[in-house]
Amino acid sequence: MDELQKALNSFLKTEDAHKLAPLLEKAVGTGKISYQEARRIVNDDVEDVLILAYSFRLLLPVRAAKSGDWEDRMLIPQPGEEYEMPNVARHLVKAANGTGQWDPEAAIVGVFDNIGDPDSDKMPILVGRMASEMKGRRISGVQIKRICTELGLGDRVDPLLSELKACGIMSPKLSSLTEASREGSPIYELNPSLLVGGR
Repeated sequence: MDELQKALNSFLKTEDAHKLAPLLEKAVGTGKISYQEARRIVNDDVEDVLILAYSFRLLLPVRAAKSGDWEDRMLIPQPGEEYEMPNVARHLVKAANGTGQWDPEAAIVGVFDNIGDPDSDKMPILVGRMASEMKGRRISGVQIKRICTELGLGDRVDPLLSELKACGIMSPKLSSLTEASREGSPIYELNPSLLVGGR
């Protein structure tokens, strides 16, 4: 846990890292944690710590209003609620536990290796390029398609979009429908836990 806390310290205040580390440590095993378990771990700070984990998309409420996309997940810190850890976050936390480093690149490669993607080594470059082009944590499908084409992945755009969503690297932003219609393509949010830390 000291290693995980050290990794979290690379982008969080020490006090926040100290509270969040045991919560993530508990959740990483099964990929889920209940409100009751979270409360036992962080006591009275449970609401603040769950909000912090949610803001970095390290834990997402299981309950969803409609589609299950991140913005549809209703964060309700109360008994009976459950929170799940996206696959890429599990890779981040597991690796940080061993190394003391918050290493998004390794987590991205790991999560794509797990699903048997033939281009897993290119995925950190793809996500890095997406991160460099986004505005306000948002990127359009048109931009992603262009980046994929530039990286020689143009023939795999649709499967890659599905994989990026399934791995917890990005999620559609359905509240941005006016923006999407202006862009002529869906708008996506990148997982902020991949935009911090680094070796």
